[in-house]
Amino acid sequence: MISKKIAQALEGSSAIRAMFREGKEMASRYGAENVFDFSLGNPATPAPDSVNKALKDTAEKMDPLMLHGYMANAGYEDVRKSMADNLNKRFGTSFDVHNITMTVGAAGGLNIVFKTLLDPGDEVIVFAPYFGEYKSYASNFDAKIVEVEPNMTNFLPNLEKLREKITERTKIVLINTPNNPTGVVYPEKTIEAIAEILRQKEKELKKEIYLVSDEPYRELVYDGAREIFLTKYYRDTIVGYSFSKSLSLPGERIGYVAVPDEAAYAEEILAGLEVSNRILGFVNAPSLIQQVVAKCVDEKTDLVFYDKNRRMLYEGLSDLGFTCIRPQGAFYLWMKSPDEEEERFVQAAKKYGIIMVKGSAFACAGYVRLAYCVSPEMIERSMTGFKKLAKEYGLKK
Repeated sequence: MISKKIAQALEGSSAIRAMFREGKEMASRYGAENVFDFSLGNPATPAPDSVNKALKDTAEKMDPLMLHGYMANAGYEDVRKSMADNLNKRFGTSFDVHNITMTVGAAGGLNIVFKTLLDPGDEVIVFAPYFGEYKSYASNFDAKIVEVEPNMTNFLPNLEKLREKITERTKIVLINTPNNPTGVVYPEKTIEAIAEILRQKEKELKKEIYLVSDEPYRELVYDGAREIFLTKYYRDTIVGYSFSKSLSLPGERIGYVAVPDEAAYAEEILAGLEVSNRILGFVNAPSLIQQVVAKCVDEKTDLVFYDKNRRMLYEGLSDLGFTCIRPQGAFYLWMKSPDEEEERFVQAAKKYGIIMVKGSAFACAGYVRLAYCVSPEMIERSMTGFKKLAKEYGLKK
């Protein structure tokens, strides 16, 4: 008999992955050219050429016993220094080797942060809509997710609701900007307001509340939006990062966690992250790809490609009468369902080969998410189906 936790996880299995699997089945049944799968945030741009060169150079030139052997649970020291130097150069931070822990992607990073900080019954505040796996990560450590509903006009955090939701059990406020699923980028004034609320609550409750920033889409920003690094706004900040999107390496599972020395109990947290990497079974981040990303840390994915897709999809759907939030970052578009039952809308779209993810998978019903990390040709072809879908719902002719 499987565990109760896993039984519950099976019941609530990822809607995104379910739609992805269904898209594959539809493609095999009707032909890939007739299916428009916007379900999964799988980068459509190849890794930069420098990644392949670094792979080859590392494999050929580095001592194989060192390359493929164990290292410190926090990762290679030279790799961690590369990460620290990159952040210092870009954001004016003062990180060193000891501030960085290499992780098995952003998900592995969040899990070791949660393992290090959370006791059973502790609360993690999240801003809806949010990546649904956060709930599973908190459940891994018997902690509780507390949702803060968004401002439904712009999908920025509802700051008054945040203030109300913080309790003596609050240990973490988890933030994700650029945001999955909305594509919204939180402006500096929002970050400053969140930081001030947390400072006030720390003083009032006489306890630490950590702001954990999940940043896999940090560099994917458009329309003049800028990358913001949160440690300058709030002392007790922990940053998790992944190279899955910035270098198009989702399957390689590589990222890092950065903890500033100014954070309360920083030394203990950093030691805890290293131990958590080991006892959760990761042991260490993959060795070869650590060395590769260290050589490519200044590279970026093709923003022009995603920006073109963003504009094409947003403008095309808006012209058809759909109501969309204009994305400023990541590679997702958040669209209001014209049907009060979003599940019915998602099912209706499938008649035209269109695969979308329902908003309730992100704790925000009434909307759908479309991942535009696909080929521009697919977006162009999909517009015929979207036009039929718009007509079915009586939208703009």
